[in-house]
Amino acid sequence: MAQVLRHLPPTLDPNLLVGTQTRDDAAVYRLGSRALVFTADFFSPVVDDPFDYGRIAAANALSDVYAMGARPILALNLLAFPGKVLPGRVVDRILAGGADACREAGATVGGGHTIDDPEPKFGLAVIGVTTPKRVWRNVGARPGDVLLLTKPLGLGVVTTAIKRKLVRPADLRAATKVMATLNRAAAEALVPLGGSIHAVTDVTGYGLLGHLFEMLDGSEVGATLRWSAVPVLAAARRLAAQDCFPGGTRANLASVARRVRLHRDLQADPSVALLLADAQTSGGLLAAVAPRAVGRAMAALDAAGVPTAIIGEIMAGKPRVRVLP
Repeated sequence: MAQVLRHLPPTLDPNLLVGTQTRDDAAVYRLGSRALVFTADFFSPVVDDPFDYGRIAAANALSDVYAMGARPILALNLLAFPGKVLPGRVVDRILAGGADACREAGATVGGGHTIDDPEPKFGLAVIGVTTPKRVWRNVGARPGDVLLLTKPLGLGVVTTAIKRKLVRPADLRAATKVMATLNRAAAEALVPLGGSIHAVTDVTGYGLLGHLFEMLDGSEVGATLRWSAVPVLAAARRLAAQDCFPGGTRANLASVARRVRLHRDLQADPSVALLLADAQTSGGLLAAVAPRAVGRAMAALDAAGVPTAIIGEIMAGKPRVRVLP
């Protein structure tokens, strides 16, 4: 994507506060005293249940707005499906799942667009609102900042296992619950901390390492992660031993591997780096928080019912990641 975007002409509109320069989660446009946050995301099914698929896809799209510190207000459905093959009741359930997520988010679904396509795809275009001074970026992290993660990794492993019919019912339910959970509570818990939140992104297709490197590259800093502190779905740890990694995860790792240094005690286990690069669907928020505000952040997240882990810290130096046991 970065190779494609670099060929686009520069945008000169001074009201475009966030564009493509740092590969951020959404575009941000100033409209008077408000900032409009605009994003779109869609993908093919990751679970078999159409309602769950619709809700997960919608939660994933809404997440980009939350990752900018904004509140989603309006959504349009983006739906592709084989009209002559897929029963209408299945389409209805997909849309119902998406509407359910939007209802929970407090966003209005104002319509959308459909096309005939051999492979089903669903998602949303979403508009959110905030103020220009309260926009979160995926850059701005500072040495000493603490890294917080609000959802476990391993979703790519579990969804791959679903396709290979290796997943247990309980594991499927656990992963579906994580993917269908909005990042609303996490964002709303952190917004009141204001300038103590230095950088935020959500962890999706590029995996934890890929999205972390977007933060590090744009902030010109490095990071240290503690593997033992990184939350991972229990099923993913087990399925990793069966090599249930999607192709996107391997591509993610290949793109950053030269800048990641694993502690020698972790190097014998290839699943460590792959799980850190695992392509997530509707993953959690990754936030760089000023050290003085970490206690307040964790208390607010706990009060909001958001299980959150302190997984590392930002370091001065080149954009590299060191992973400790």
